[in-house]
This record gives sequence, structure tokens and C-alpha cells, in this order.
Amino acid sequence: MPQRSRTKPWFLFLLVLLLAVVGTVSYLGWRQYVPGVRAVTQAPRFLGHNASFTVTLEAARGNVRRAEVRIVQGGYVSPGGALLIAFRAADASRVDVSVGSRIFPSFAYGPADKGARVALIALPWDFTAGTPLAVTARDEANNVATRTVPAELKPRPFPRDTITLTDAFLQAKVPELLPQRAPTQPLIDGFLVINRDQRRQAEEEKIKIGAKTADKPLWEGPFTQPRNTKVFSNFAETRTYVYQGKPVDTQVHVGFDLASTKLSPVPAANAGQVAFAGPLTIYGNTVILDHGLGLQTLYAHLSSIDVKPGDKVTKGQELGRSGTTGLAVGDHLHFEVLVSGVSVTPIEWWDGKWIRDRVNKPLKQAGLPEIAGVGEVPDEPVARSTAAPRPARRR
Repeated sequence: MPQRSRTKPWFLFLLVLLLAVVGTVSYLGWRQYVPGVRAVTQAPRFLGHNASFTVTLEAARGNVRRAEVRIVQGGYVSPGGALLIAFRAADASRVDVSVGSRIFPSFAYGPADKGARVALIALPWDFTAGTPLAVTARDEANNVATRTVPAELKPRPFPRDTITLTDAFLQAKVPELLPQRAPTQPLIDGFLVINRDQRRQAEEEKIKIGAKTADKPLWEGPFTQPRNTKVFSNFAETRTYVYQGKPVDTQVHVGFDLASTKLSPVPAANAGQVAFAGPLTIYGNTVILDHGLGLQTLYAHLSSIDVKPGDKVTKGQELGRSGTTGLAVGDHLHFEVLVSGVSVTPIEWWDGKWIRDRVNKPLKQAGLPEIAGVGEVPDEPVARSTAAPRPARRR
């Protein structure tokens, strides 16, 4: 019986291995030298108007040949404000919306066949001119093109205040918020740890909580300020802390402090779901409600909490009672509106007209469902012809 040759299987194995190596090297070389993605449509040059425009991206490599992003947004923006943009991203595998280096999520919105997405973005209180607002589209080959969102920046002044620290306040608050403090450490040093480090920790926690949000609006109509409350400390107020006649620290207070009677009921500003309920460093006992699309509200310094994470709440439902927990001077409610964890001014969200103009109008322009409870967005007036009338014929 003739003996089989073992040379043929080894030869086939080496041939397959050689083809795999050559193919991989050739593909990597192609990836390096073919042209990248490019934008073939320019964004409009004007600012400060309702802008609806299409950006077309062409990729010469990868599985996706074209990615089209249609952006709809309106009007000016201000530091500490919010903005809704709606867009369609045909053939894009991923679309990010950013303010500077901060990325905001977008959500599928409206009928599935429209392929539309919306994003709520926040401008932090220290937002400066020149910080880009952008939509970035990627194809499956990770080609990237970014186009800015046109918007006019309207400055917004913020107040300043001075807070005098007393020994009585330090003796009451520092042991409560910093129990691990060494007995030999001066109270003022413990306060600075609380006011700086714990404040930063709270901001980081708000960002984490803001990342867990419903993919649809849970709210209707304008948000409400609790009845019989008065704003006595403003959004983005720069506070200088003075101890024994000398400035010892400066921090920015985000949100509103609302004064009312002691232990007053704290109602939900709008319908939503409880995202957080418990102690939160300088905020003390805190409730955070999620209203969907990254929009949340925060209620702090509570003496008691009547809800738990996961609870669905209605507008006006009692969440707890006001108090002095955390770094509070006197009984009051600290209230914030957050967009993906970034604090914005509550004034806008208390205003139904603002929601209609800044949220519902872009939705209507994109042909998407509007948020209920703020009135219908009026149709755009039809421009009349300015041509001179034609003279009547003589008969």
C-alpha cells in the first residue's frame, strides 16, 4: 500500500498563514492611506436665529458611505442655561453631542421611521464664548466629523455674597459632617475640608446620578416653585466665606435657596421617578427626581424623606420636609435643576413660555411630538410677497 505524503497538508497550512498575514498588512495599509471622512455641507454663518440645517458627511472607507445629521435648535444661549437640539443621523453608527469636553447623551425620539434623536444640553455657569457646542457623527469604521451648533451667547450676570462663619455654626456642623476629624484639628480647617472636598464629591455624585435617566420625557408642563416660598439665595452666586474678619474660602452656590416656614412640605416640581434619596455630603438629606432625557431636580437639607429610589411621583407630591441637614444655615429648601448632572438656573424651567419656545419649538420644527402642558407652538407666519402690484389693464 503506497505511503501518504505529509508534505501536502503542511504546504496548505503555510499557504493559508501567508495569505492571512499579507491580507492583514494590506488592509492596514489601505486604512492609513485612503481619504478620511469630510463634511460637504457648510454650517450657516449667521447666529442668533432659529437654525435648521443639514450637515452631510462622506466617508471613503468603512461600511457606511454617508452619514447625514440634520440639526434643529433655536435662539440664543446663556451661561447656566439649557438647550434642546433635535437631529436625524442617517447611516451614522454613533452621534455625540458636546459642550466643550463634556458629552451629553442623545435619545431616540418620536416615530421610529423618522430616525430622530434629541439631546438636552447644559451650559455650566462658567461657560465662556468660544466653547464649542457640537454634534459629532461616526461611521462603523470610526471615521469622525464634527459640526458646531450655531447659537448666539447672551451674557448672564451672577450675584456675589459674603457669609460670616461663627464659632457656634462651626461647632454644630463640622462634627456632624466630618466625624473623622482629629480632635486637635481647628474647626475652621475642618470646615474647609467640608466646603471644598465634600462639595466636589457632591458634584461628582450628581454627574453619576444624572447618567441614569429615562429615555423619554416623564414630565408635563412647567416645573413649579413650592407655594409660599421666597428665593433668598440665587443660582451661581459666588460666596466669600469670612472667619474672624478674614476671607478663608470662595465657592459658587448652584441652585436656589427657598425660604418658607420651618419644616414645611417639599413638593415635587414635576412628575418623575426618584433617582436618589439619602444623605449627600454638604446637601444633607437629599432627594433627586429624574424627569427623563437627562433632566432632573434636586431637593436638599431635608429634615425627613418620604420617598425611596424607584418611586414614581406626581407633580406636587410631598417628598419630605425642609430642614437644616448638611451645610445649611437655618431651615430652608435648596432646589436645583440638573441636566445630566450639570446645574442650570431653575427660572427657565419654571416658565412655561420658555419651555414652549426652547423645547417644544425645536421639536415641532423637526416634526416630533411636543411636551404637553405648555401650550401649542404657533405656526411660523407665512412671508408675504414684497413685489409691487401689477397695474390693471386698460380696456
